[in-house]
Amino acid sequence: MKYHWYQVFVGALICFLIMGLTTTVLAAQGVDNSLYAGLIEKYVKDGVVNYQGFKNEESVLDKYLKVLEEVDSKTLSRNEQFAFNINAYNAWTIKLILTGYPGVKSIKDLGSFFSSPWKKKICRIDGKIITLDDIEHNILRPRFKDPRVHFAINCAAKSCPPLRSEPYHGGELDQQLDEMASAFINDPSRNRLEGNTLYVSKIFDWFEEDFSGDIPGFFLKYAKGDLKKNLERQREDIKIKYLDYDWSLNGK
Repeated sequence: MKYHWYQVFVGALICFLIMGLTTTVLAAQGVDNSLYAGLIEKYVKDGVVNYQGFKNEESVLDKYLKVLEEVDSKTLSRNEQFAFNINAYNAWTIKLILTGYPGVKSIKDLGSFFSSPWKKKICRIDGKIITLDDIEHNILRPRFKDPRVHFAINCAAKSCPPLRSEPYHGGELDQQLDEMASAFINDPSRNRLEGNTLYVSKIFDWFEEDFSGDIPGFFLKYAKGDLKKNLERQREDIKIKYLDYDWSLNGK
């Protein structure tokens, strides 16, 4: 059977449109986080991580990491990209801990004199093998410029903001980030106001520029109850002091 040139052209055009529509639909759907959701729902309670549970189902975690590896994040919306990289950071951090578990007492145990654990090339994303530092400092912070990210990513230490028991999703990301920031700010075991001295996590020291150099101002956005009232009353006289950071493992 012979085909006229216009039939070939129309056929090719239809294929092109179908491929484009498929890509658009996949991008709109985001990433399949169901495997990860099942794991963290079972093994993360109030920010405490059951690493033995993760170890028992490490093959499931590996399957999820493979899902992330096969995602072309450029096809995702901005919020889905943001959520994708947060989930990738947290999932790969768990995987890093499992490489030394149960012998690891702190994520720092997995580094060396010459290199920190955050500089290990373990994360397979967008066709590259990168580090946790790359995700945080070369993608999340500069690309999205949202200080709330510091309360969403988890470094497996007790002083880190708690690991959320559900994945982050682009469609509800703003609400999720607000919830994590608010929970951290209003947790007296992590930050507290005594007189006119605001004792805060070292996170605010390490990343002061991300908070526009105005830590009390950031606190006021999320503080509640007495903390908010006292901050407003003392606003002009607030002094900042940084608390020690507990790097011991956030496990049970």
